[in-house]
Amino acid sequence: MIHFNVPPFVGTEFKYMHEAVENHKICGDGPFTKKCDEWLENRFKAERVMLTTSGSTALDMAALLCGIKPGDEVILPSFTFSSTANSFVLAGATLVFVDIRPDTMNIDETKIEAAITEKTKVICPVHYAGVACEMDAIMDIAKRHQLMVVEDAAQGVMSTYKGKALGTIGDFGCYSFHETKNYSMGEGGAIVINNPAYIEKAEILREKGTNRSKFFRGQVAKFFRGQGDKYTWVDFGDSYLQRDLNAAYLWAQLEVADEINENRLASWNRYYEAFKPLADKGILELPTVPAGCVHNAHMFYLKCKDLETRQAYIQFMKENDILCVFHYVPLHSAPAGLKFGRFAGEDEHTTPDSDRLVRLPMYYNLAEEDIQKVIDKTLEFFEQRDGGK
Repeated sequence: MIHFNVPPFVGTEFKYMHEAVENHKICGDGPFTKKCDEWLENRFKAERVMLTTSGSTALDMAALLCGIKPGDEVILPSFTFSSTANSFVLAGATLVFVDIRPDTMNIDETKIEAAITEKTKVICPVHYAGVACEMDAIMDIAKRHQLMVVEDAAQGVMSTYKGKALGTIGDFGCYSFHETKNYSMGEGGAIVINNPAYIEKAEILREKGTNRSKFFRGQVAKFFRGQGDKYTWVDFGDSYLQRDLNAAYLWAQLEVADEINENRLASWNRYYEAFKPLADKGILELPTVPAGCVHNAHMFYLKCKDLETRQAYIQFMKENDILCVFHYVPLHSAPAGLKFGRFAGEDEHTTPDSDRLVRLPMYYNLAEEDIQKVIDKTLEFFEQRDGGK
């Protein structure tokens, strides 16, 4: 069976996890957590990066840091995972869904401005498949309308837009290190703080509402009832700190991040070259990577002619022991989407293109013979169905 996904593993994860246990520091913000934070900051030239328990909680933090209140509106694509929406619902916002571009499956930047109202507070672009949204246009819109921008870069670690790392362009960026992502700690994520004015507030929010970070940096000295210096509760917060055991697992992969990236890109390119003749004949559509965007081979997808073809293809591949999947059910048509938001403008591409998209197996160290089998069976399916036309 060729799996759709296999979590990344490079071989030093157990060594570092064992080291974390021996250090008697397996909770949040231990040595490996700090190593990962610093690596991400230095590699992506980010102001501040903090590991979180998931990409979802990174989004939760971003939504709260934006100061969203009940009645505020957030603009986002409907073609995304529920986590993007849940974080803003948690903060009390109304969701305003905007159509996507059919080439990248990202939010259509030309449709955003028409969706803005006096209640709009945030734009949340989602960098689908690790391919950047048109961030210059989005940031220009946000600046002119005095809106904040939260980048959902869950799939975008190691991708760039005009030389800038995804997640470092808006006010906040959010990464995921879930087991389905290019770099993993099982469950995990990170928030990128691009405005230094929010760093202290983010630390307090992340550490249960306390000034613990400032205390351990020697910036707080409070004599507490004769018991010595102690940090204290200063504002609302929660526990978003990632445990060091998970960070140790991630650190092993960050050490060889370029090797993982190049390996995935090689698999992506093999697929693209093999299926380009089908795309040239109009039998299917391939991913588009616009000029100025460098992607990370997070996924490889095909867009079939219609839903019927997509479903038949998935079934054919399953019968040949190859797992392919589809996603997402557009959020605006889901029960919670109907409850918490509305679609602005026309659903020209979101639903039709979602119905046609299928994802192929893609992961670190995907074997060459497995890649070839996926290619061969895909070509066989479309030859049988379309006669190679």
